[in-house]
Amino acid sequence: MLRALAPILSLALLAQPAPYQKAPKAIQAVLDAPGTPSLILSPKGDRFLLAEFDRHPSIKDLAQPMARLAGHRFNPRTRGPHAPPRLKALAMQRLDGPPKTIALPAGVSLGQPRWSPDGTRFALIGASARATELWIGEAATGKLHRIQGLQLNAILGSPLDWMPDGSLLCKALPAGQGLEPSAPEAPQGPRIQENEGKAAPAPTYQDLLQNAQDEARFEFLGQSQLVRVDPATGALRPLGKPGLYANVQPSPDGCLVLVSRLQRPFSFLVPSQQFPVREEVWDGSGALLHLVADQPLAEDIPLEGVRTGPRRLHWRPTEPATLAWVEAMDGGNPKQKAAFRDRILTQAAPFTAKPTELLQLQARLMGMEWGERGDLAVIREYDQDRRWTRTWLLNPARPAEARLAFDLSRNDRYRDPGAFQSRLLPNGHVALRQLAGSLLLVGQGATPEGDRPFLDRFDPATLKTERRFQSDPRRYEAMVALLPDGRFITRRESSTEAPNYVLHGTEAKALTAFADPLPELRKIQKQLVKYTRPDGVTLSFTMYLPPDYKAGERRPAVIWAYPLEFTDASTAGQVTGSANRFTTIGGMSHLFFLLSGYVVLDNATMPVVGDPKTVNDTFLDQVVASAKAAIDKADELGVIDPKRVGVGGHSYGAFMTANLLAHSSLFRAGIARSGAYNRTLTPFGFQSERRTLWEAPEMYLKVSPFMSANHFNAPILLIHGEADNNSGTFPIQSERLYAALKGHGQTARYVTLPLESHGYVARESIEHTLWEMLRWFDRHVKPAKDAPN
Repeated sequence: MLRALAPILSLALLAQPAPYQKAPKAIQAVLDAPGTPSLILSPKGDRFLLAEFDRHPSIKDLAQPMARLAGHRFNPRTRGPHAPPRLKALAMQRLDGPPKTIALPAGVSLGQPRWSPDGTRFALIGASARATELWIGEAATGKLHRIQGLQLNAILGSPLDWMPDGSLLCKALPAGQGLEPSAPEAPQGPRIQENEGKAAPAPTYQDLLQNAQDEARFEFLGQSQLVRVDPATGALRPLGKPGLYANVQPSPDGCLVLVSRLQRPFSFLVPSQQFPVREEVWDGSGALLHLVADQPLAEDIPLEGVRTGPRRLHWRPTEPATLAWVEAMDGGNPKQKAAFRDRILTQAAPFTAKPTELLQLQARLMGMEWGERGDLAVIREYDQDRRWTRTWLLNPARPAEARLAFDLSRNDRYRDPGAFQSRLLPNGHVALRQLAGSLLLVGQGATPEGDRPFLDRFDPATLKTERRFQSDPRRYEAMVALLPDGRFITRRESSTEAPNYVLHGTEAKALTAFADPLPELRKIQKQLVKYTRPDGVTLSFTMYLPPDYKAGERRPAVIWAYPLEFTDASTAGQVTGSANRFTTIGGMSHLFFLLSGYVVLDNATMPVVGDPKTVNDTFLDQVVASAKAAIDKADELGVIDPKRVGVGGHSYGAFMTANLLAHSSLFRAGIARSGAYNRTLTPFGFQSERRTLWEAPEMYLKVSPFMSANHFNAPILLIHGEADNNSGTFPIQSERLYAALKGHGQTARYVTLPLESHGYVARESIEHTLWEMLRWFDRHVKPAKDAPN
């Protein structure tokens, strides 16, 4: 009897899910260590908040209800984010005093604090078991209180904005909404889609609506009621009627509200951002004052194209009530020849005059910012064909006098001027900081020796810059915040010095004194290494040596990389990163291999250089050449055993990993996390590839490791989140590759992580992923015997 039941019992055991495995204790200790809190400066510049978040929630947290509708993921119970951020600790500190801990409420996951424009309060969104709540913190006391009788709806973007008078405009659950629509006991009919000869290629979107029940749920759950909230008294005043409000912006004078209201018909092909939308301006009572645009369903946007009609609608921050937006001049189609592709327009209340055109752009708008004095606009455009950016400066009162400030390759990190800095105005809007007429630029400061962040003063009149600060070459010190009086705060660290915040004025003053939470990691050595590919392209990696490394040893090694496309070799060879960063390890980082004795070649550059239209034709040749050059250089340095090297990557890095195993014999094994391996499943383009499968079928098949499953030269570990929501990396990508490898007798292991998305966050998932990675390379890379020739 028992013998007869044995096959059935065996099948039952195989069907049982494997338990989560624990990472080694040394790794657990690192995961348990506190991180450096974020600094959030008050608009007054007199104090700041120090916020530390829980980096690894439990798998139980991820198991909370999740609706996946119209491109959104949310908890239908709370009408807020699924697995919302959770403050672990919060403190307030004056510039001239010590930090004071703020008590956090039990049973609520609080998110990022947002200061009021006057700096007297800050708002936090809290997620309880069944509601999304509004919490207010008082700057004077640090005490938190919940606004009673208010449940926020955070499904369609941020549910709150500060008003000029210190009140808040919130998206709340409608009163008396009733029960969520129930699913029918049986299907009511087939799902039908039809196209009448109009080309409408679309990316591989995730979490789309699937049927009429999904439409009903989305319409019900997404409904919100706009409410004015007095943070001092908790008084609530409804504004307008309930609707599907995607974006809500109060005007700078507080008298009007710009509302984006979604409408039917919905779509099964595109997310809610392309649903029909009415762009409306309301008065203070919630009545419609002006219809800016009534946009139809946009299922036919060309690849890399944009919607026609007004887009990026917003208020000019320094005007009482003036709208600004951009419109396509080429039908939104990048393949259509046009002298100009976009134009910038503005229109002031009461919106009876014709809109004013400020500027026409030869390329697509990339960004639009306004100076705090009202006499300056910064407009950035991006040329996809050349991967080129241009930045224009203009006075809105004299738009014909626009001047070109910056003109450079998007990939040129050495010439990157940085980003203009902004501040929160008293009216609650954000504008560019203008200090005595000058703008301030903050950048990474990439150099051939590594990053040296900087702060520059930029004169719009002369277009010249003056350096106010640059990180010491022995440290890594980056800008964090600008004070109203011109002083600034940096985060300072080095390879041996824990990150801390420093106030810069007439002299530097330390604001915090965080100790090194893991002194044992300081034994890790790291070095920025540069070398050259046979075709002359300069490459680099950061070489990490394990804490127990001794000079002269040749250790097994791990190369971790992510390929990037470039139009020219000069920018492809530019160095990224800095060896002066304080070594911290967290999440599912490959740097944990260091604690198991491996040398890690981190961020080994894998540039793919060529014409953007055809660059992937040589993808395989270039990544193989780059990988070999990295191994050869580390071998030359005498720190690795070139016959014991593993390779890994995440997302596009996983795609690269699988290709390296299929088209080279350089590696003993590979780890590919959350990748895409069959490019016929992303037929309308991938990464920066602009051709479709039908335009370049040979390339699509050639770079798909799925098509070379019978030629893999080393074992591969595939890991994928079962709820991956990244465009193009459906879990079926890993599932099908594993099936193909297994069908051809290849050595492979396939691990799926319940409830995880493109990146993995639950503590159980993190530890199990690290356990799998270490076990795989310990088995296939570390052993000295049976090394390939």
